Amino acid sequence: MSLILFTAPTPDGYKVSIALEEMGLGYTVQPLDLTKGEQKRAEFLKLNPNGKVPCLIDDDFAVMESGAILLWLAEKSGQLLPSHRQGRSEALQWLMLQVGGLGPMMGQANLFGHYWPEKLPAVQARYLGEVKRLFTILDARLSDRDYLAGDYSIADIAHFCWVRTAGWTGVDLAPLPHLSRWVDAIAARPAVQRGLKVPEVSPVQEGGDNTAFIARTKKLLGLGAREA
Repeated sequence: MSLILFTAPTPDGYKVSIALEEMGLGYTVQPLDLTKGEQKRAEFLKLNPNGKVPCLIDDDFAVMESGAILLWLAEKSGQLLPSHRQGRSEALQWLMLQVGGLGPMMGQANLFGHYWPEKLPAVQARYLGEVKRLFTILDARLSDRDYLAGDYSIADIAHFCWVRTAGWTGVDLAPLPHLSRWVDAIAARPAVQRGLKVPEVSPVQEGGDNTAFIARTKKLLGLGAREA
């Protein structure tokens, strides 16, 4: 039975599609329309009680949470994660920084920057400041190495899927040359380019008109009624 990926065009969704492409694993895509609340339907909640994407089915076994899925796939394939104890720990440390730090901080910065009805400058500054701090840590880490933890790994994939959207969040990568170099190098990988097309259409376009996307997302979040 092939792997089944329930996903949507989000940074966390792209983590898994990129990993699958990098590992050369066959999989079937089941897109979910988040703006229609498909991730909250009863049949999907049986697979992922948290009601979020991505979710991976492997021989009738459901794996939820993007970080856990990346680890599952790395162990399944024997790829993108060092086998020796210290190298494995190092990669997992940087993976956890993304899962517990960068992703949530960028998510909140995006929420208050694009969707929240009230303008809350102090709140937005708090989350943007934390994103910039974490970017600075990544830039320093990459100042003397190509990747975050030895060879290219699931830690790099996890961070890349969020860092590549820095412009949407409102953060300029220009003052961070090592991080910028790393983003460009990963973006040039053929498997990454393929993974970023799963699902085929992304609702967010850098520099484009995202009015409709923002409106749908506000509705999904239940924020539309609060607007003036």
